[in-house]
Amino acid sequence: MSAENKCSLCRNSKCCTYITQQIDTPRSMHDFDHLLWQISHHNVCIYKDEDGWYLLVNTPCRHLLPGGGCGIYEERPDICRQHSNDYCEYDAPAEDSFKKFFDSYESLLAYCRKRFKKWDKRFKKSK
Repeated sequence: MSAENKCSLCRNSKCCTYITQQIDTPRSMHDFDHLLWQISHHNVCIYKDEDGWYLLVNTPCRHLLPGGGCGIYEERPDICRQHSNDYCEYDAPAEDSFKKFFDSYESLLAYCRKRFKKWDKRFKKSK
């Protein structure tokens, strides 16, 4: 199989069903509070891999055709043209390289509580 024919074999066009955005490495409770707000939105996940931390938004490209082709292939954005499928999700799921993965508010909140021992005490008033 070559890169030239790999896309035609991919049935779900996985690379066109989400976007990722690298984010600054979260360090403080404030940083993680911000991530909790982001992951509270539909179809948003967060992951960390060897390159850093990312927001992952599961939303298909509006130009993705029912058969998996691109509806604007000749006019597609440069980032799409630069995409390499030498080693892509047809070969192995991206999740295989995740060091941390949060698919819900609850999963990230559990991580925050484990990482910051005083997580739940920050909002309690002193008597």
